[in-house]
Amino acid sequence: MKSDQTSPLVHIRQHLNETSNLPLYQRLQRALRSAIEQHLLKPEDALPAERQLAADLEISRITVRKAIDGLVSEGVLVRRPGSGNFINTRIEKNFAKLTSFSEDMRARGRTPRSVWLKRSEGTVTPDEAMRLRLSPGSRVYRFHRMRYADDVPMCLEYATIVASCLPSLEAVDVSMYDALEKSGNRPVRALQRLSALLLNAEQATLLQAQEGDAGLAVERLGFLRDGRAVEFCRSYFRSDMYDFVAELNAS
Repeated sequence: MKSDQTSPLVHIRQHLNETSNLPLYQRLQRALRSAIEQHLLKPEDALPAERQLAADLEISRITVRKAIDGLVSEGVLVRRPGSGNFINTRIEKNFAKLTSFSEDMRARGRTPRSVWLKRSEGTVTPDEAMRLRLSPGSRVYRFHRMRYADDVPMCLEYATIVASCLPSLEAVDVSMYDALEKSGNRPVRALQRLSALLLNAEQATLLQAQEGDAGLAVERLGFLRDGRAVEFCRSYFRSDMYDFVAELNAS
């Protein structure tokens, strides 16, 4: 890595030198993630070899390896045997971690944005009432939008939010979870269902794909700490851009 003031190396060194109680490998993870978020390290960039990075930062190679292993497991980096470690361009979404689309994109150095297809207020449909456990006539907000990362269409999203959990229909800007968090109503757990599908004509047009291309559909039902449902969301992804991963254990 270059060592001028705008280089990733200088940025990473500054973060490592900040006062923190975190272990060094976690500070290095945060520094690398920050360099990616600020586009100092760009998609498909290769990191220096672990030995070189350890020498440049004057830390142990074991620390570098532990930090990189963590970022690989998160999908931020991809390890290519014989070639090295690279910034991941294909999005890997941890299916076991409840994060927003915007948070996922920023963590990978991508810029999230939305294009609104529709936003409206109304009463629950029978299907929404059943899923959100609401009484007939309950008010909800509906948000239909395209989600982009660096101007690449990634996701077609249809979300229904319990109206009492947001101050207004206009409260949602880029991130719905940011708006819910400001209102004290961000989901703390969710049930998610993943299925494969073939994109129909409308979905393919919006996602800049071909009708009949493989896609991924995700249904998410989000809950507050007190057990109330707050969010029901259906999202459609291009399968050539997204991978969903989950860590499993035997306990």
